[in-house]
Amino acid sequence: MSTVLFDAPGPRARRRHRLIAGVSSLLLLAAAYWVYTTFREEGLLTSTVVNDTFQNSNVTFLLEGFVSTLKAAALAIVGSVVFGAVFAIGRLSDHRVLRWPSTIVVEFFRAVPLVLLILGIWYGYKETIGTLMSLVLALTLYNGSVLAEVYRAGINAVPKGQSEASYALGMRKGQVMRMILMPQAVKFMLPAIISQCVIILKDTSLGFIILYPEVVRGAKQVANFVDDGTLLTFGTVAAVFILINYSMSKLAEYLERRLARRGERPIDMKAIESGLGQGAMSGGGGV
Repeated sequence: MSTVLFDAPGPRARRRHRLIAGVSSLLLLAAAYWVYTTFREEGLLTSTVVNDTFQNSNVTFLLEGFVSTLKAAALAIVGSVVFGAVFAIGRLSDHRVLRWPSTIVVEFFRAVPLVLLILGIWYGYKETIGTLMSLVLALTLYNGSVLAEVYRAGINAVPKGQSEASYALGMRKGQVMRMILMPQAVKFMLPAIISQCVIILKDTSLGFIILYPEVVRGAKQVANFVDDGTLLTFGTVAAVFILINYSMSKLAEYLERRLARRGERPIDMKAIESGLGQGAMSGGGGV
């Protein structure tokens, strides 16, 4: 049997592939062992460094940093989801008084670099809203603008016959959007929303630049306190981030596969970010 792109490998090809995979795995294990022994010889992974790094006070300090990180991420995710939904509906509105301001807000905050946005809000409003909300507000404005495009693309991906049939039944535009289009668009948007949540969680580390006590800032303080503990401390933090983000990415892939089996195509985040999805995201059906 063959696929569209290539012929299925035969017995010899499968044996060759297994051999290449085995040799590659051995080379990776050898490289990992070499890195480990090198770090031990340099005194970076000795038992003393491990004990000093993972003493109770340091572990507690890092856990507090993770709690602060997850707190900022949770607030930013909720804010981004709400912000994106509101401005996506605004961009789809038939009324210029709603459509044009929504378009300007979304395009502006998508274009501003996130670091500049964080610094600008912090310097301008830190005395009023504090460091945490400065970070959350910046993440909400930036990621919410991206999610607004995700929502808009998801709503426009619903077949037009759905809204036309709803109008034929006498439903108003607001009812069609709330009861017909949005529930169906969720299945298109969900993988992209989860992927954006992964980005929000990673972006909370930028709170480091405004002195927010998130986990990266806490890891730096622990690394400064422990001799030769920089590698182990930041490596541990990176491993936890990788585990969380990998789990969320796998959830997004699982949802994408479920949608593909049902013959539904999820939103393409790369097309949205690169501006290639303008054709898919154009159209009306607004409020």
